[in-house]
Amino acid sequence: MTYALREAVAAFRRAPVLTGLASSMVGLALFVVGLFALAAYNLGEALHLVEERVEIVVYLRDDARNQEIELAHGELSSLPEVQEVHYVSKEAALENARRDLPELGEVFADLTVNPLPASLEVRLRPGYRTQEAVDQVSALAAAYAFVEDVAFGRDWVEKLFALRRVAAVTVAVLGTAFALVATLIIGTALKIAVFARREEIYIMRLVGAKDGFIRRPFLLEGAMAGFLGGVLAVLLTYLTFRVVYAFLFTLEWIPTPWVVVGTLAGVAFGVLASGFSVRRHLREV
Repeated sequence: MTYALREAVAAFRRAPVLTGLASSMVGLALFVVGLFALAAYNLGEALHLVEERVEIVVYLRDDARNQEIELAHGELSSLPEVQEVHYVSKEAALENARRDLPELGEVFADLTVNPLPASLEVRLRPGYRTQEAVDQVSALAAAYAFVEDVAFGRDWVEKLFALRRVAAVTVAVLGTAFALVATLIIGTALKIAVFARREEIYIMRLVGAKDGFIRRPFLLEGAMAGFLGGVLAVLLTYLTFRVVYAFLFTLEWIPTPWVVVGTLAGVAFGVLASGFSVRRHLREV
């Protein structure tokens, strides 16, 4: 292993331009994947924030009795999908409307009778904010005789969950496509590096070196090139993130595990591509 490491480092020194080209191509390929990961992560965060606002509002009849309201409050709160149920009286509903709709202040000021109904605001637990859970809890709430209406913004909730499904499919398809493109580019770059040393491989075979002995320095060289390419991709992605954050709009940086996985992916791509190229040349010698 010491010999393999020494030879891999020596190969870097003998052909710095070729090694730099291979690392740069690895970095650029993974940079494309990094940009996609940055966009996908922020899209997921945006959808998560919107999803947290999914709420069911149960409007009560004016003749609803306190015992009935308490019963509905307790039964809805006990549902596994429900995080909390908050009762809003008619007076609180009017105060909220005056605060949230200041442009209608004159209208509210002239009211002699409060037209707004009392309500129960139902928040769902994380993991249960799905269209099926919303429909199920809404149906249970609407079954009470003293409930006037149940609202949860059906149109935009359906669009939200449809968007989540589209985003999941897009992430899977485009992520796979970018990974394949990165693999091809990395493989091509390292094939060039191995091809340039085909004579060295031939000489080592002539003196009786085994395939494993010949392959190890190239695998380490591929791992080193892949690691440098992964680091370059992370730096380019972070630079892009800072520019977009400073001049366009607010973004969230991708989680640290994603960065580690991306860097390790560069190492893995480098080892696999280098190993494939060396194996092909060993068969030809």
